[in-house]
Amino acid sequence: MKPDIPRGSWISTDIPGRLDALEWSPWHRRMVLALGITWILDGLEASLIANIAPTLLRPDTLALSATQVGFANTVYLVGQVIGALVFGHLTDRLGRKRLFLITLALYLGATALSGLAPGYEVFLWLRFLAGSGIGGEYSAINSAIDELVPARVRGAIDLAINGSYWVGVALGAVATLIVLDTRIFPIAIGWRMAFGFGALLGIVIVPVRRHLPESPRWLLTHGYVQAASETTERIEAQVYGPPGPARPDRSWIPVVRVKVTGTVGVGHLVHTLIRRYPERTVLGLSLMLAQAFLYNSIFFSYALILEKFHGVAAGSVGLYILPFAVGNFLGPLLLGPLFDQWGRRVMIPLTYALSGILLLATGGLFIAGLLTALTQTLAWMLVFFVASAAASSAYLTVSELFPVELRGMAIAVFYAFGTLVGAGAPTLFGAIVDTGDPYRLLAGYGLASVLMLAAAVVARLLGVDAERRSLEELTS
Repeated sequence: MKPDIPRGSWISTDIPGRLDALEWSPWHRRMVLALGITWILDGLEASLIANIAPTLLRPDTLALSATQVGFANTVYLVGQVIGALVFGHLTDRLGRKRLFLITLALYLGATALSGLAPGYEVFLWLRFLAGSGIGGEYSAINSAIDELVPARVRGAIDLAINGSYWVGVALGAVATLIVLDTRIFPIAIGWRMAFGFGALLGIVIVPVRRHLPESPRWLLTHGYVQAASETTERIEAQVYGPPGPARPDRSWIPVVRVKVTGTVGVGHLVHTLIRRYPERTVLGLSLMLAQAFLYNSIFFSYALILEKFHGVAAGSVGLYILPFAVGNFLGPLLLGPLFDQWGRRVMIPLTYALSGILLLATGGLFIAGLLTALTQTLAWMLVFFVASAAASSAYLTVSELFPVELRGMAIAVFYAFGTLVGAGAPTLFGAIVDTGDPYRLLAGYGLASVLMLAAAVVARLLGVDAERRSLEELTS
């Protein structure tokens, strides 16, 4: 398809305003479900791998060593980083819709085949490809959602979607309790079936995703003005019905100027991050660093801490993960609307600071010997009820504060940074747990708390009042 308007031109259009003015509708709910499934799938993958790890050591499965299991997890994370960077560029170049179909297909194929892997080498490659699919999904999906969701509810919707990661964690915990039960399935078959859950969940959503439109905002920046107009009309028809008296008056909707940039390169990205928006870049990096370290340090050492310090049997850890996941999901869901009502510069610093303080308090109770396995879990539920909203707001921040033409690449860069930095936290906390010294564990909690408190200060100083503002206004 040839662009209507050449690169470098400016367009006066009301299309962004029309998208922001839309009533929240069943169409929006279908769109959010079809695209937001990514976070559930990632949570499901993380949970499945964590719960079947001991099973993969058995001679009647893949007979891996603990080191090999750990390396497979690292390969999955590396795949996420590379997938985010590669597909992040392609989603800005080729469009949101094409990429969120390609990345989903890559994930579905790779995760399903992971359960059929005949040996370790093939398993590694499939884990890398599954991670690449999920990493690519983050860039394409977050871009598309922010560009299609009305500005007045963008914060609440983004946080709820990001928090759904923990729905996947809970589903994975339940799934492994079933497929690894030798009274139901032989263990040599059960672990393979576990990988099929993610594929089945993704396949169910493919028909809905196929019928979602391309982002009109992306179409505008690439000069496809007629296609953007027609796409917006189709969206409005699904929200309001056919044109007629029932349609709301559009005369009040503002007209904005949008530049046709076409595809931009790495140089434009670097200039935007470092020269045009250096404060937003520092803000995004600070938020991603703090939340990634906090989450990876606690989540990936969760089972070890319960076993080492509270005597919980390995087979029972999944029962403690479920309430932890519930707290993590409810936080963004219930606190999300406040990010639109009270504002980003209030809620982001508040949730980051409160997370750090609550984690320190939990560490103090732990050192005092006042926590059992149950009360430790309840304390973590409270901490991560707030911390989950904080972490989700980091993704919201980096997805709404950079221009449409490079949004996919910007999300990919921050996501890759958070993933790479956070990857060292499980190793650090694993080593701390191995010492059996509760005071060293408290020191680890203290480091995570300091990072969250520092990010809160940065968010207060450099934050942007993005609530209820159009994406175009934020980057004009």
